[in-house]
Amino acid sequence: MPCSATAALAAHSGFLEDGILVRDVSRTRQRYLGSWTFPWDVMAVLPTELLCLLPGVPRVPGVPAARANRCLRLPRLFEAFDRCETRTGWPNVFRVAKLMLYLLLGIHWHGCLYFALSAHLGLGVDPWVCPSSARPLRHYLHSFYFSTLVLATVGDTPAPQREEEFLFLTAGFLLAVLGFATITGSISTVIVNLSSATAAFYPDAGPVRRYLRAWGVGGRLAGRVVRWHQHLRAQRKLPAEWEVLQHLPRGLRAEVAASVHLEALRRVGLFRSWEHGVLRQLVLRLRPQVFGPGEFVCRRGDVGREMYFIREGRLAVVAEDGVTQLAVLGEGLYFGEISLINIKGNTAGNRRTANILSIGYSDLFCLGKEDLAEVLAEFPSARAAMEAKGRELLLRMGQLDTGAEAAALAAEAEAQRRLQGLEVALEGLQTRAARLLAQLEASALRMALRVQRLEGRLRRQRRDRAVRTDGAAGTASPQRPARTQGPPRVQGST
Repeated sequence: MPCSATAALAAHSGFLEDGILVRDVSRTRQRYLGSWTFPWDVMAVLPTELLCLLPGVPRVPGVPAARANRCLRLPRLFEAFDRCETRTGWPNVFRVAKLMLYLLLGIHWHGCLYFALSAHLGLGVDPWVCPSSARPLRHYLHSFYFSTLVLATVGDTPAPQREEEFLFLTAGFLLAVLGFATITGSISTVIVNLSSATAAFYPDAGPVRRYLRAWGVGGRLAGRVVRWHQHLRAQRKLPAEWEVLQHLPRGLRAEVAASVHLEALRRVGLFRSWEHGVLRQLVLRLRPQVFGPGEFVCRRGDVGREMYFIREGRLAVVAEDGVTQLAVLGEGLYFGEISLINIKGNTAGNRRTANILSIGYSDLFCLGKEDLAEVLAEFPSARAAMEAKGRELLLRMGQLDTGAEAAALAAEAEAQRRLQGLEVALEGLQTRAARLLAQLEASALRMALRVQRLEGRLRRQRRDRAVRTDGAAGTASPQRPARTQGPPRVQGST
């Protein structure tokens, strides 16, 4: 019954065609009936157990042997394993569990063959075969234990007495050497791949420690390096996060990045009122960075090329001595935007205005100047909001020269006015040039028509002159004179 139900479900299972899921029942049924799996499924659901009703067929091993056609469903099991391995979030654990299942399944089948052979030879006839017992559970446990000893090559089994027992035990040892060695090697490979996959995401501290040891760097700095790597692994921070997504298309990469970081980005107060499209563009350009305890993120007077958004952790604004804390920045805050945007009257220019260090381990988003300029160029409203926030902060810090700001605004207005005047003048020049060009084209057209008429008149004059010349020559030509005969020929003197 389960096999027939699986076949019915397979006839209604969708398939991909040019990347589109096809769910039409008629097409799925037609595809299934034409596939190579359909004959195997039909043979797997045949009620071969009915053969055991024939006279002379024993129940053991008759019934298990008659049900052997169910093993034709094994490709479906492998297909299910492949799909689960693709969908699960723990593929390496699933691979180990799958190999362990194969191991137990091999022991089970070997035990079934051992019990069938014992039933054929006679239960309890010698120490090697399965002992006779009225409990089926005892039969199964003994067979499973015996097969485990054989396939594990332990060898602590009773000595075989008959030829069939020798052949069965020899085949079991060969299967253990070949098959189980392969399974054990596969498990080792999965464990090694698990370590390699972890190392691919998280950097290895070993090479850095060897480098520090080779150059005699003190233990305190080496301890900071080790603690930083431990923090990355403990908190599951990926320093090379964007390299993992590099092979994805840009649209899909944006979707993945938005699903991972968009909520954290919305916690930043500056972005709460921004459009969703702006945040999607920002997510593609953000670079995660991790700073350790006591590490300076930026120093006052440095040239600012990035702005930072605090995702996790706490940062301190410290005085020039690097110890006195003036303020503490927490999750959702940002800093460094003043050095990136052009605010009129900013006395600091593009220099950092404060010393900021990390109190503990801090997880920040970094946004470069060029990336910010590209985003703000596409969204002027976001640029205006950021400039307003930056101006408010400069006013609180006393680093905004209102006079210079007014002068800059006046100069910008004057430049805008001049630009508009130049645009008007340029538009007038373009109109005049277009008019002159039209006149020139009209004059050229009239000149071409006049030249064409003159050429036609000249051709007609030449043709008429040629005709008159030919007529005059025909009338004035004289007729040829007749040929005159010469004087008579003298015959002779008389």
